[in-house]
Amino acid sequence: MINFQSYFSSSAGNLYTCSDGDTKIIIDLGVTFKSAQKTLSFRMSEYTAAFASHRHLDHCRGIPEAIKKGMDCYVLPETADHLKISGRRVKIIKPSKQIKIGSLKILPFPLEHDVPNVGLLIESRRGGKLVYINDTNYCRYKFRGLNVIAVGCNYAADILMASSLPSAHKKRVMRSHFSLENVKEFLKANDLSRCREIHLLHLSAGNSDAGRFKREIEQLTGVPVKVCDE
Repeated sequence: MINFQSYFSSSAGNLYTCSDGDTKIIIDLGVTFKSAQKTLSFRMSEYTAAFASHRHLDHCRGIPEAIKKGMDCYVLPETADHLKISGRRVKIIKPSKQIKIGSLKILPFPLEHDVPNVGLLIESRRGGKLVYINDTNYCRYKFRGLNVIAVGCNYAADILMASSLPSAHKKRVMRSHFSLENVKEFLKANDLSRCREIHLLHLSAGNSDAGRFKREIEQLTGVPVKVCDE
């Protein structure tokens, strides 16, 4: 069985883990390495690798220190350039080229954001399939046999439009993040027949409603929903 866990999920920093019982990885090490150490009970050696989906610091802040500590870190070329990192621990992600780490097969795929960004399709040889999608306004891909879906659900259109944010900021949010409405369309387009849980990630502090998002997605899918909004 494949498992996903959220520890931090906001514009202040992200931190997620994926494990199938044999192999553990970190996804979007966007808090300091010290904070990740404390959060993960100082058991960082149990994690084989860390990933950063893109170069925004709330998704890659801890990567340079993780490299110094001897952890393999998978990043896009633009992220490596932005963080000024290099060396044998820096593993460059090539979208659509599968990565094998222990018992996990990981397929990065491109997403639409304001910088280069990837989602991750993760499959365990022990059984189980997970998709991770964050910080995007669109996903062109469809997936079958998913057991776990972890997807950014940043805002609801009606809440955003009623907010006092400048119009330019509203447009930037809409161009670069999934709304509740986007998430619904994505879920309707995909095979949920084996899905056992949906994680909603990266909710905006001012433009979301955790209770509403959970309720509406559960009503739509019939799948238990966990809201990650800390």
